[in-house]
Amino acid sequence: MSSNMLMTIGHSTHNFSTFIELLRNNRVTAVADVRSIPASQFAPQFNRRSLEPRLHKSGIKYVFLGHELGARTEDTTCYVDGRVQYSRLAQTRAFLNGIERLMKGASNERIAVMCSEGEPLNCHRTVLISRVLAQRGATVHHVHGDGWVESHDSAMGRLMKKFGLAEPELFRTPAERLEEALSRQEGRIAYVNQGSGSDLTADA
Repeated sequence: MSSNMLMTIGHSTHNFSTFIELLRNNRVTAVADVRSIPASQFAPQFNRRSLEPRLHKSGIKYVFLGHELGARTEDTTCYVDGRVQYSRLAQTRAFLNGIERLMKGASNERIAVMCSEGEPLNCHRTVLISRVLAQRGATVHHVHGDGWVESHDSAMGRLMKKFGLAEPELFRTPAERLEEALSRQEGRIAYVNQGSGSDLTADA
């Protein structure tokens, strides 16, 4: 098994059997839950209390990394005007510890990093976590709800195209254009702390 291969998946509104099938089709042996709040109002079958034992019964390990890698960090230094800043979050000790646990775990398990959003580009598991994993030399693939498995490079290409940044430019490198695309997507999906009325549909 490759020591630097990880996958990501969103539970979306799948029923549990469909979710398990997606995992098994990709030979996943462990799920790393990176939701800050491991519960779902619209898909209660993925509440941690229900999900963890059902995964174990299916022969798949479960670990909760929401404290380390969740998008709704409790570290107040990561917020500007109430919005999480991914660049700050990525430098916290907790986040780096979570990344290290994923990288080490990938040497023994085929891990799927799980959050809620079905579309990888709409989730911090791709825009933040996978970005850092890739920077550290990991190979990341994203499992879509229809079974399509997309490479992280392909996902980043889609993201650049989404913002009209895919075509070559005279004065900017592809890396600089990707940086802008990631920044713009972060502005769309990063968690905003709205106090007691926080948006439960925001990236978790």
